[in-house]
Amino acid sequence: MQTTPDIVIVGSGMGGATLAAALAPSGARITVLERGHRRAPDAPARDPWRIYTNSAFRSRETWLDERDRPFEPGNYYNVGGNSKLYGAVLIRYREEDFDDVEHYDGVSPAWPFRYAEMAPWYDAAEQLYNVRGDVESDATEPPHGSPYPFPPVPDEPAIKSARERLEKAGVRPFSLPLGVDIDRWLAAGETGWDGYPDQRCGKMDAETCGLAAALGHDNVELVSGARVTGLKVGTDNRRVSEVVYERDGVEHVLRPRVVALCAGAVQSAALLLGSGLANSSDYVGRCFMNHNATAAIAIDPRFRNDAVYQKTFGVNDWYLSDGNGGKPLGNVQLLGRVTPDILKIQVPGLPMMAARWISGHAIDLYLISEDLPDPQNRIVLKDGDIQLIWRRTNMAAHEKLLERTKKTLKAAGFPFVLSRLFDGRVPSHQCGTVRLGADPETSVLDPQCRSWDHPNLFVTDAGALPTSAAVNPALTVAALSLRTAETIRQELAQ
Repeated sequence: MQTTPDIVIVGSGMGGATLAAALAPSGARITVLERGHRRAPDAPARDPWRIYTNSAFRSRETWLDERDRPFEPGNYYNVGGNSKLYGAVLIRYREEDFDDVEHYDGVSPAWPFRYAEMAPWYDAAEQLYNVRGDVESDATEPPHGSPYPFPPVPDEPAIKSARERLEKAGVRPFSLPLGVDIDRWLAAGETGWDGYPDQRCGKMDAETCGLAAALGHDNVELVSGARVTGLKVGTDNRRVSEVVYERDGVEHVLRPRVVALCAGAVQSAALLLGSGLANSSDYVGRCFMNHNATAAIAIDPRFRNDAVYQKTFGVNDWYLSDGNGGKPLGNVQLLGRVTPDILKIQVPGLPMMAARWISGHAIDLYLISEDLPDPQNRIVLKDGDIQLIWRRTNMAAHEKLLERTKKTLKAAGFPFVLSRLFDGRVPSHQCGTVRLGADPETSVLDPQCRSWDHPNLFVTDAGALPTSAAVNPALTVAALSLRTAETIRQELAQ
């Protein structure tokens, strides 16, 4: 293994894998360090009891909450990062999300550049991740330079019926842009839960798309089981000169020209805090955001849901306003199919017979509202442990979103709607801890995702996002990584 690669990328999730894919054709010697491993082909990838009860894929690490109580955060460490278990919704931030947006509980600040700057990188990211979608079906969809590479995943008959019922109730469901080859996905097991880990069988994630493209080049190497423990600067106290990591109990040191942190919003911030770097603004770890998210089950005893894969449409009627000229509320999208087993796991006291009945007569939804950046919401290190200090913001919008959704579902003929707010410790699109911005006093990165303090250090995971918007962040992370790759190429040329 090269000890002096041109580029070290820490993490192989959506940010790291996409960055590696974009830089691989340059010929630069690239080493990707991933603390996790590839998932074995025989892993229990479609067994909810093994995944959600026995934690077959989760790490054993714990963090501390604001009261110093340990908890298991639910993050995953694998080749491909958290994208191995994501829902594969690859949706753009709306054009308005790049400007100041006034919410019920405050303002979501503007990015240092507008949507037009990101648009071509979104186009490229959709090509890399083989997105299935329909540009015309969502009135809030921002301008595209090219259509989606593939048509949308079609509704199964029961879901088509639910879409039509919602249309009659006055909303405009749109086809979710998905990174799922549905035929390959279902051939590996006829189950439609979107959070199952992909075993390289149809889900377009960081491993199967970004990393696969990168590793097709001889100048890129992946080192798994490599936990980065520190970054060090040289004698100039500016450029990052060493990346220290442990593998199989042995410490290794790499001395690259460029370092890119892509370990995830929490771990990248923790690594910078532990290394004492990039924090002249005191903003490393601050502005942690985690979407306000609710799961809802809409039940109609007359409705028979025999769909296998139901996660095909969403509703953005209340994304830009509440529908009555008020402030934004958020996004609604179908969840993956909540099977009787999954429902029983989430509600242990529910009899299995009742779980089967509910699952067979319901559609399952996921409601997302924006979490606003607050410097007091943060990641800190306490005696070497990660501590999450976070309070929800913008809950007025989320409560209104739930109210509007329930009202619409009942108008569509689903008389019973059950809902549960996700626990604040559940990772619901963590972001914002190493934020980019135009002001070095209130951000960690410049608009090119370069550290203000260290000219050869970049961050291109969700930690760089200055706002959370109210949509899944994966495609925005990928687009941002592709954009940053251009700046890194210039750095290498110098």
